[in-house]
Amino acid sequence: MITDEEIARLRALMEWEATRTAPPEGFPKLPDMPAARYTSPEYFELEREHIFRKSWLFAGHLDEIPEPGCYMRWHNAGDPIVIVHGMDGMVRAFYNTCRHRGAPVVTEDRGKSSRLMCGYHNWTYKTDGTLVGVPERQDFPPDFDMSCRGLIPVRCELLGNVIFVNFDEDAMSLKDWFGPLWDEWEEFAFDRIRLAARHSFDLECNWKVAMEANMEVYHVPFIHPETVAPLVDSRRNLNTMYPNGHARMLAPPPEQTDREHVRAIDSPPEWLQIESVGEIGRTCTQSYTLFPNWVSPLSNYFVPPLVFWPTSLTTTRLELVTMALDWGDGPAPDLWTVPDETKPDGRDMSPIILEDTQFGEAIQQSMQSAAFKSVPLSYQEARIYSFHQACDRMIGIGNVPEDLRVEQVIGDEWTWPNDPRVRQMENDAVKAREAAE
Repeated sequence: MITDEEIARLRALMEWEATRTAPPEGFPKLPDMPAARYTSPEYFELEREHIFRKSWLFAGHLDEIPEPGCYMRWHNAGDPIVIVHGMDGMVRAFYNTCRHRGAPVVTEDRGKSSRLMCGYHNWTYKTDGTLVGVPERQDFPPDFDMSCRGLIPVRCELLGNVIFVNFDEDAMSLKDWFGPLWDEWEEFAFDRIRLAARHSFDLECNWKVAMEANMEVYHVPFIHPETVAPLVDSRRNLNTMYPNGHARMLAPPPEQTDREHVRAIDSPPEWLQIESVGEIGRTCTQSYTLFPNWVSPLSNYFVPPLVFWPTSLTTTRLELVTMALDWGDGPAPDLWTVPDETKPDGRDMSPIILEDTQFGEAIQQSMQSAAFKSVPLSYQEARIYSFHQACDRMIGIGNVPEDLRVEQVIGDEWTWPNDPRVRQMENDAVKAREAAE
């Protein structure tokens, strides 16, 4: 829970942001980013090999595998895996690949069984991955060791009820990956929120093009004049960069807004509130970027991540997820989609999401033009630049061709818990008092 002192500091900083006439003193000039980061097949392969193979990735919710023996297939990051609620109560992930001749161990998106059996030759595994059954065992060599032929695990850890996976055996723990967000997010009851909705949509643009539309408020007055703009004071927006590439956007409602609770999206009053959420979550719009591909506003009503999965250099699968407390006998809340019988699964993206995605395909096509040479970013877009710095660090700066790199100009002095804006705000307040005297 954020302390009263921290709340006061955040509110003061939001007000200070509205008064500045230039970027904060000492904030680095952001060099143009190479345009080819959005169009280069070489850079895209580096992203897939390093970023999506070494980061902790959202995989699902315990509600999708609620009981021991339940399993689900997952393949959003390339290699197909199976996530299993073990008979011992543990949640694990494995490559969905039989150790015999590579056939999938499960072929349904979801199921329930006390054993996982490959349909090709009936090799059978326990839910902890142990190989326990090989037909015609006598035809294998006498020294054939079943104990070393279990399913190959994939790192799998939980934040409350939310499941994350990581293909890197040497990766830091999920808690260390979250860093300070682990404690900051405690108030949002990840151990109690349920999965209310999860839908996917295909976009015709690079995954970063789609994701970055949700990483700055510069566009809000122009793209969301009737939806987000009346609820978010973009002049008072406060960005915070965290370790490991994460970031937060925080903004109060415009001063003329008189509703008791204001968030980026209206919430039906019948939704059960998350009572542990504090003042900032109840009264401001805050959106977190969880590196590499999760963006989510968080409030006292919902945890609704938008998750961006690259499917090719120029295509993206967008997952729209709503998690909330129990909604009783009523319909499950679905923040990001609306009914539409003309769509394949009977849902379409909500107006706000459509506003953010409407230009994606045109932007991608325009980026292929010879006129697209570099990307200049403003202070308001610093979250995007910081994100690209984190991408290169995850890839390994030496692995990125020099003409595709971004300069690492936003340093630790601008990364939580450091914030030079606090000192500048205090100095400005002293000068204002002295001038008044």
